Amino acid sequence: MTPRTAATAFRIVAVAEAFSWLGLLIGMFVKYVPETSEIGVKIFGPIHGGIFVAYVVVALLASRVLRWTPATTVLALAASVPPLVTVWFERWATRTGRLPAADAVPTA
Repeated sequence: MTPRTAATAFRIVAVAEAFSWLGLLIGMFVKYVPETSEIGVKIFGPIHGGIFVAYVVVALLASRVLRWTPATTVLALAASVPPLVTVWFERWATRTGRLPAADAVPTA
């Protein structure tokens, strides 16, 4: 896996994980506050679970390919727990040079 592929895959999965969290949170709100329907949780629960696992795998692969420190790797993994923090981590990692900008990654 190239650094460009690792960075792109990480960005995609980080944003997808945040959106799936958002869908699950909305589903949980509808289920528990107005108590009208469980369909949101039934739909977004498995979707979020699958994307969460994909995020963990891609974060570990990106960590290896991009040579993150153990602290950065732990932070990336911890970012998957609170809602929407994967997007914050992706932006922070890009800003600090831990995740190369899409146009800055060499192709070869």
